[in-house]
Amino acid sequence: MSLVSSLIEQAIHRTALRPWPGLAVDADTWRAATLGLGAGEVSLVALWAGDAGTVHMALRDPADGQSVVLSLATTDGTFPSVGLTHPPALRPERVIRELHGLVPEGCPDDRDWLDQGRWGVRHPLGAATAVAADGDAYAFRAAEGVPMHQIAVGPVHAGIIEPGHFRFTANGEHVVRLEERLGYVHKGVDSLLRGASIVDGARLAARVSGDSTVAYSIAYARAVEAALGLAIPERAVWLRALMAELERIANHLGDIGAICNDAAFAMMLAHCGVLREQVLRAAKATFGHRLMMDRVIPGGVAVDLTDAAPIRKLVAAIRSAFPALISLYDNSASLQNRTVSTGTLDAGLARQYAVGGPVGRASGLTFDARKAPGYAPYPDLVFNIPVRESGDVDGRVWIRIDEVNESLGLIDQILTRLPSGPIAVALPTASEPSEGVALAEAFRGDVMAWVKLGADGRLAAAHLRDASVFQWPLLEAVIENNIVADFPLCNKSFNCSYSGHDL
Repeated sequence: MSLVSSLIEQAIHRTALRPWPGLAVDADTWRAATLGLGAGEVSLVALWAGDAGTVHMALRDPADGQSVVLSLATTDGTFPSVGLTHPPALRPERVIRELHGLVPEGCPDDRDWLDQGRWGVRHPLGAATAVAADGDAYAFRAAEGVPMHQIAVGPVHAGIIEPGHFRFTANGEHVVRLEERLGYVHKGVDSLLRGASIVDGARLAARVSGDSTVAYSIAYARAVEAALGLAIPERAVWLRALMAELERIANHLGDIGAICNDAAFAMMLAHCGVLREQVLRAAKATFGHRLMMDRVIPGGVAVDLTDAAPIRKLVAAIRSAFPALISLYDNSASLQNRTVSTGTLDAGLARQYAVGGPVGRASGLTFDARKAPGYAPYPDLVFNIPVRESGDVDGRVWIRIDEVNESLGLIDQILTRLPSGPIAVALPTASEPSEGVALAEAFRGDVMAWVKLGADGRLAAAHLRDASVFQWPLLEAVIENNIVADFPLCNKSFNCSYSGHDL
């Protein structure tokens, strides 16, 4: 019997969650799940706190893709630490402690994460105890051994980029340890979602991480629709996928150019930038917004596709120009010297963190939310999930190249088979509390949305999880034994979201 099946049998009762099984469990069952995580029997999808002192843990069976959400009601404000045996849970546990005041018993890292001592309160969603807002000194981990020095980078960076601090410990140019300090763009998203209307919640979800606005909107909308038991028009389903693939192409083109630029190969940045701009202009022409923000809504989509010509022209332009750029990347020895074997992510570490997107697929993982658990219309479309084994910067570039080509093929299929009909339905009036959960595949990996609707139809609680939550810690691992000058390459090849992480 699989661990997921065993957990279902041990549950106290089922919750109102749809479409995954929602299981109310006791502390012993929660501990059994954490031990299974540590043993690799299941993967951690998300860990968060809901309402009324309840912690939730979403798990996925890597063998068959079955997913469940465990819910543990705390009685004394504590719960058994997941991070004690499964390191990917450490940062989510620290967030739970800070924002909700629920303490993970046995957690090996009791440092604050989002709370930097500047809010004037502790546990803003919990006790809200007033304190002096004078800033806290952060206890970075020490590295011992031969003579070493530290290099502090950020939180303010050159260019238009969100803040994040990186503390390097190095021996000469070789990095011995990197430790991140994030949380500077914490926005209190969970708190803003609590009590919001479904419509306002959709607007908040669309703004969690602007480069993934379509993916977040799809995840949130599907979670709401699951909670309401609502089926949306088929045309809306296909239009959502069209927008998602346009978003994916735009971001992959931007990343490919930016990675090459960090290796002092600005020509690729310029040419990829031109193609990315064409994607954004096509999105504006067809859906009325360059990023397609607020175009996906609960119940369907807000804008119909009346003229596919700009998108067809875009696909032809990319197919014409992209092969030459791929050849330029692949045949520039100076560029290959910087990307090949740089920032290698071990496959075992990638599996432990269940990391998705180009980061995971470049290290041999095949997970893609469009395939498993899968959501419409992707089961009806033909596409491959590119996978590489090298785990280095070069591998992550090639995953993006391959995914651009796959997305172009998906767009062809969508435009050819796009059904007619309405693009949205009205949301029904909620009559009782309900919960919904959904995954959507963004360009950097899977995003998750969980919503709990009250009997009044508003959000009683909600949580959004970016792929970056499990990718940021791995960036610390891949830079070890590389030189300091390779960090921009490693960082951009991950391209984690600060905003999506610092909710």
